[in-house]
Amino acid sequence: MTATATRVLVLNSGSSSLKYQLLDMHDASRLAVGLVERIGEETSRLVHTPLATGGAKRETEGAMADHDAALKAVAAELAADGLGLDSPQLAAIGHRVVHGGLKFTEPTVIDDAVLTEIERLVPVAPLHNPANITGIRTARALRPDLPQVAVFDTAFHTTMPEYAARYAIDVATADAHRIRRYGFHGTSHAYVSRKTAALLGKDPSEVNVIVLHLGNGASASAVAGGRCVDTSMGLTPLEGLVMGTRSGDIDPAVTFHLKRVAGMSEDEVDELLNKKSGLIGLCGDNDMREIRRRIDAGGEDGARAQLAFDIYIHRLKKYLGAYTAVLGRVDAVAFTAGVGENAAPVREAAIAGLAEMGMAVDADRNAVRSDEPRLISPEDSRVAVAVVPTDEELEIAQQTYALVSA
Repeated sequence: MTATATRVLVLNSGSSSLKYQLLDMHDASRLAVGLVERIGEETSRLVHTPLATGGAKRETEGAMADHDAALKAVAAELAADGLGLDSPQLAAIGHRVVHGGLKFTEPTVIDDAVLTEIERLVPVAPLHNPANITGIRTARALRPDLPQVAVFDTAFHTTMPEYAARYAIDVATADAHRIRRYGFHGTSHAYVSRKTAALLGKDPSEVNVIVLHLGNGASASAVAGGRCVDTSMGLTPLEGLVMGTRSGDIDPAVTFHLKRVAGMSEDEVDELLNKKSGLIGLCGDNDMREIRRRIDAGGEDGARAQLAFDIYIHRLKKYLGAYTAVLGRVDAVAFTAGVGENAAPVREAAIAGLAEMGMAVDADRNAVRSDEPRLISPEDSRVAVAVVPTDEELEIAQQTYALVSA
């Protein structure tokens, strides 16, 4: 890597999508951002915004058969702005990889052995790792000379003690099939917990934080002195909080019941719990803005939306209480991600009634909309309640650049 190579391209490959950002780590500025969606379908769509040149957002449509075609299209867009993948200023490509198991506890330069191990983890991440692998292979083929770094969603949670990470099932069976709690959204929890400490003017080692990452996927974590000690997601991202389309915590026997009594197949149960449950299963909507609109409109439809909202909030409160007990001392609660950052009614309802735990929300502060980290608790609150916008792409870029420039 040359001394002038300070750029990192961050790739987040989904099954039919490719999100990307190009950042300059000299000042952590974004040079370009974009998204390719509907990869492999009849008509794909690429949305590219060249931030470095101040140019307008560009949208193009056309068939992109696979991720190779999609990444080549992205490379062409970047090249048109003078930011091509062949630039000597490009230091590395950072890949979001959802599941790293226990082996990958930190960002890792990808070689054939690393890629093989990521492939071995596909059975515990069948919806995510295959797409991540496709993105890695495509990028390595385009720039085989460039360091490619995997940053794992699970890595931040590998500090969980065994008593928090293990399920209470037969140990031999669990070990044979790698069944344990891994946790996800780790790059977000790492970033937000650090930013929360900074907001309080303290080092992360001095602060205990409960992070609530609330988007369509949602997770909570208990972070003690900068290290994760518990998190709500488990073997898969299905466990934990009520989410947009996922059930979160559920009696495992529900799956047996559905197979025996309803005659549902394993795939049907999987689809029910992952794609037809959570908020969308409860009220038909997984957009919190629409749910709040329906509640405000009232009537029978509003009552159904209200029940979904109440179930969502009840689960949040349970995790706030549980993680307060796990941490012993809580210095801050941080809301982040799409719902956490933008839905003031969710924040208000989640903290309501928790004054005995030292948690409260100031109505005026909570109503403020901002892209900056901010406190929404009263001045005299024992526990700081904060809204901290997450930045997973920046976290991935920082970890990638730190590794390749060391």
